Amino acid sequence: MQIDEAFRNRGRLFWILNISGWTGYALAAWLGALAHEKPEAYFFVILAAAVSGLIGTLPLRLLYRKLWSRSVVVLGSATLVACYVIAFGWQWLRNVLYYDWVKNNWQPEHLMDYVGGVLGSFYIMLCWSGLYFGIKYYQQLQEQTEQTLKAVAAAHQAQLKMLRYQLNPHFLFNTLNAISTLILDGANKTANQAVSRLSDFLRYTLDSDPMKRVTLGSELDALDLYLEIEKVRFGDRLIIVKDVDEKAARALVPSLILQPLIENAIKYAITPSEEGGTLRISARVQRGTLALQVADTGPGIGAAHNGQTSSGVGLRNTRERLQQLYGDEQAFTLAPNEPRGLVVTINLPFEDEDA
Repeated sequence: MQIDEAFRNRGRLFWILNISGWTGYALAAWLGALAHEKPEAYFFVILAAAVSGLIGTLPLRLLYRKLWSRSVVVLGSATLVACYVIAFGWQWLRNVLYYDWVKNNWQPEHLMDYVGGVLGSFYIMLCWSGLYFGIKYYQQLQEQTEQTLKAVAAAHQAQLKMLRYQLNPHFLFNTLNAISTLILDGANKTANQAVSRLSDFLRYTLDSDPMKRVTLGSELDALDLYLEIEKVRFGDRLIIVKDVDEKAARALVPSLILQPLIENAIKYAITPSEEGGTLRISARVQRGTLALQVADTGPGIGAAHNGQTSSGVGLRNTRERLQQLYGDEQAFTLAPNEPRGLVVTINLPFEDEDA
């Protein structure tokens, strides 16, 4: 049985720890008896003391469970009284057995001799109670921690899914408008291909789990569906260049992590320019880090490319998703492209598909 499972089953854990504790008590007393060369009958007294001690702690457990939600003063007072009462009875039984089995029915002169050593037994019961409270508080703390972590994880998942499904409505509007124009121009075959690509792309965005990572190779395949749709709009004005090494293609990345960057580049670098432009997608693995880059030949860093103000769900969306998924282990930077344009770089911990 795994330790975590034992801690989750409180009843089983109590019996395991309680029996183990009293077994340890009996073993320690037995070793002490051996050192002092006690008679054989004394070992039966030790065994009886361990068994009676185990039984005597059961009422303590019931009392503590009943008073657990009460104030500290009530619980503390009840603990002191209950421990002394149990210790008194336990010590009386131990002394009676000792006089009967070891001393051969010897009768003490005073009745108080029957409860001699009750203070030591009281300390033992207090120690048992302290361990009980400590373990119980630890279990409650673990449960609260797990509940908090689950709540935080659920909130993060909800936020990631919200960020993941924020597909720019302008993309759908422009695509449908382009398809409508193709139909009016009689380019039915091209229009049909565009509808098919749009259908495949939307199906991918809805079917893929935003909490799971996919290989960069499959991510680029899905991105091709998006780019083919945009090629319908821009034709030869949109030039795509890919430079992805084989190792980087096997790397795991969040699904659709590049699409907002491409959309942002098309919006600010390709659309305003009459001659269009070039988008370059590159990926390299260096020293355990996956470096993704999306470079364009647009106007470069400016108000239009400010991820904090005007990029909508483009650059800001990507930055927030990366922060949620990787924390401080990721980097998201903007830099000028040469001779002109913008380069968006994402650095992620390299995770191989095979691993």
